[in-house]
Amino acid sequence: MLFTESQLSHLRSQLGTDASQLRSASIQVDAEPLDLVRAGNALFSRSSYFRTPNGEELASLGTALGISSSGADRFGAMQSELAALPELADGARVVLGFSFSPNGPFRPEWTGFGAADAIVPAVALERSGDRLRLVVVIPPGADPNATLRLVAGLDEPDDPPPPDPGVHTVESIPASVDWQSEVAEAVGAIEEGSFAKVVLARSVVVHAERLTSPFDLVHHLRVANPSSYVYAHAIGQTAFVGASPELLLAQDGRKIRLNPLAGSARRGKGDDDLAIGRGLLESAKDRAEHEIVVDDLVSRLSDLVDRIDYPEDPSLRRMATVQHLSTEIDGTLLNGVGTFDVLRAIHPTPAVGGMPRAEALAFIDKVEGIDRGWYAGGVGWLDPRGGAQVALSLRCALMNGTTSRLYAGNGIVEESDPAAELVETRLKFQPMLDLLAVT
Repeated sequence: MLFTESQLSHLRSQLGTDASQLRSASIQVDAEPLDLVRAGNALFSRSSYFRTPNGEELASLGTALGISSSGADRFGAMQSELAALPELADGARVVLGFSFSPNGPFRPEWTGFGAADAIVPAVALERSGDRLRLVVVIPPGADPNATLRLVAGLDEPDDPPPPDPGVHTVESIPASVDWQSEVAEAVGAIEEGSFAKVVLARSVVVHAERLTSPFDLVHHLRVANPSSYVYAHAIGQTAFVGASPELLLAQDGRKIRLNPLAGSARRGKGDDDLAIGRGLLESAKDRAEHEIVVDDLVSRLSDLVDRIDYPEDPSLRRMATVQHLSTEIDGTLLNGVGTFDVLRAIHPTPAVGGMPRAEALAFIDKVEGIDRGWYAGGVGWLDPRGGAQVALSLRCALMNGTTSRLYAGNGIVEESDPAAELVETRLKFQPMLDLLAVT
């Protein structure tokens, strides 16, 4: 069993008998967060997992309270609703996910995923440093025993098997030649002065013979991508899963950190890898693309902070198949400025949209034939004490039954070559394809 009867009895006593209000309780445990969702996701209509590169984790089952918002002020509306919630046990975390578009996903494969969703989980297992904490939240009028009985029945799962999709096909949407035409059109628009940069995305669809459990996939992603933000959101039979290299926002009280990535190159081996990295750092095209992103973020933060610091030159962030130019931006928020104020200002960043924002987004709407959904949106958690960890939702797949849709995009600037950009998207697809299209 994942949890003892003594632990559950302690939770039950904390929750009390007053069913008129939202109730919460927490205890220290020694179970693994990923085991919670691997063992229990089939019992709840919604479950999620998020892990930062430094090992912080949040696994959740069910929904005690859900808040959804859409439209241009989706973050402002969500901030108001969350502020009205009663205090939860010891600052319990809230699961956060949102789409690239402020009006949310449009196509049926994204059913259940809102433009911005904040979920107070019914059951959550949090890791912070050496501390592991099980949190149970019961909505008004609900019986805590129903939830606790489900938790009591959870057994520690076996190690997941290696991925095996069986016979499968891989389809590009749009076709590779059509996507290269989109890139060429974008370069032409940049040369005409329509915008400085635009990010164009494409997808590949894997049709497999056998089901792959999304939270088993998370296990394999964690092993293969230890320096990534690994995440999964499962709603009914659909799961959005990924391992993102990019932090959108980390917050601790008034302190914030952003880590935009823009400008990419392949990985190599040994001296070749070092040479590729040096070439990326010296690339005028990639440096210009990266500078667009950093300058835009610094400008958008200027009215929200009383201090902001970042290095003059970017560094390298190396992932499994791609290395990126990286800049860490640190700031101190003005009094009264919160997480959603920052998200409203910075998303979508030029790393996933373009610059200027309005013109780039209009071009994306015109030429992209896919629904990005939560791809290039954000996933993570926040807490009522002013803490947050939110990653850009990149290097991802939307899984439904034996069909998985993978998404990747590239920043297009005036010097972009369509064929080279296509190769770069293939590198970004590779970590997920290695698991979902095993040969």
